[in-house]
Parts: sequence; C-alpha cells; structure tokens
Amino acid sequence: MRTASLNKNPLPPKKRLNNPAGEFVSAGIAGCISARLNQFIAMKHVVFLLAACLALPATAQINPAKPRKSLLETEPDVVYLAQTVKSPIELTVVREAPVYSDKNGKNRVGSIAVNQKVPLEAMTEKAYKVRGKGARNDVAGWVTPQAFSSKDPDFIANLRKLYDRQLAVQKLIAEKQVAVGMTTDEVGLSLGKPTKTTLRKTPKGESGSWEFIEYKTINHYTTEINPVTGQAYRRFAYATQEEKGKTVIEFTDGLVSAIEETEDRKGGNVKIIVPPVVFGW
Repeated sequence: MRTASLNKNPLPPKKRLNNPAGEFVSAGIAGCISARLNQFIAMKHVVFLLAACLALPATAQINPAKPRKSLLETEPDVVYLAQTVKSPIELTVVREAPVYSDKNGKNRVGSIAVNQKVPLEAMTEKAYKVRGKGARNDVAGWVTPQAFSSKDPDFIANLRKLYDRQLAVQKLIAEKQVAVGMTTDEVGLSLGKPTKTTLRKTPKGESGSWEFIEYKTINHYTTEINPVTGQAYRRFAYATQEEKGKTVIEFTDGLVSAIEETEDRKGGNVKIIVPPVVFGW
C-alpha cells in the first residue's frame, strides 16, 4: 500500500524546456529565481526612495517650529507701553548713562547722550527701555531711571503707578477677567468682541455698555418605537443654543464703571484697579 506524502509543498515535476542545450530545469527553481529578481527590483526602489529623502533640504526634514510665545508671557515683569498706552511717553535725558541690551544690565551696547527727549518703549521696576542718540550713533536698550528727569514733580511716582497698574491689567487679560477702572481696549483684549453694545452721548460725556453672552448647545430627542422589535429608543431631533451666562460691562468716558454678571458665571467679588495714569508733560 502506498502512503500519501507528508510534504505539503512538493516540488513540481520536472519539465523539459525548449532550449538549445536541452537541459532540464526545475519549474520550482525558475519560480524561485523570478521571486529573487522581483525582490532585487523592489530593493532598488527602496534604495532610490531613501536616497531621494536624504537629498531633501534640511528644512524639509525638520518638524515645523512651535509658534513663538508673546513677550508678555516670557517676561511677566516687563510692561510694554506700545501695547498699553495710546499716547507715547517721552523722557528727558539729564545725564549720560550706559545702555544695555538686556533688562538686567549685563551686556552694554553704548551710552545715551544728554539733552534729548526719548520715547519710553518698555519698563521694569528697575530699568527703562528707550531709543535715542548715543555718544557715536543711535542706540536702543535698557537704561537706569536715574538718567531721566521731568518738570513734573510726580514723574517717578506716576511711572511707578503706571507700572503697577499695567502688571495688574496684564494678569487680568491673561485670566480673561475684567475690573472696574479698565479701558474699553483692555476689556476687548480680555474678553474679545462683545455680543451687543450700546452707546449714550450727553453734554457731560459718553456712557454705554457691552454685553458678553455665553451659549451652550442643548440636544433634543424624540422617543420612537422600532416596528420590528417593538422596543422604544431615542432619536436625535434638533439642537438649540441656550444662554449659559451673561456679563454686562458698563462704561463711562471709556472706563469700566460697573460690572454685572449672571449667577451662572459665579465671578465672585468685583475687582477694582486704578484708572490709567495721566502724565502732565
């Protein structure tokens, strides 16, 4: 009795090929050669693609950089006047002083010349950033407050008030909050565009209000019966936008005079800051 072979992949029978030498070539060997040839061709394609990738410019292979954060986030102790004060503040240079590229006074870039007025661009508790004429050419950087003066006797005190106020405003804006004493521009930076505005003009001045309304989406469903199984199920019908909370900001002559919030917002006690500092020079 013959037994069946346990080899699941027997070699195909030998086959005579029509060639001049009359050699016998196994069809299985021919198939193996064909597979190896296809493998070789595929490897050539892989090598070609790898070489093409390596040939790309370096910038094409580097992940895009993350957006740069605002200077207000990286330097919380710096107040930038261009972002907070509409009218530029000018300082009078009364003595020559070194100018530094950094607020900590480590890298000197020149000296500021006397008898000139320079715009105040930014400030910290211990230094002012200005731009003006130097001993040889124009300079820009951080200078000690002792180099400046003003006819206003409250010059130093007012700058200190301005600095403290703007630090408080920057914190409120970062937390998306408002306070009595803020300007309309500052409220816009904190809360964005209002939903509704009103304006009232009188001989005594202007007053008005901004409304900020928050909405939430409410999905509505209907109950239906499956005709096959007889089971009840919920089916989405439509969605509506309902008011979640509202904040009303009242203004008088461009400053926040009152804040009204709905209970849903739970804003806590109303915050108050000093109005913008007005300089007399």
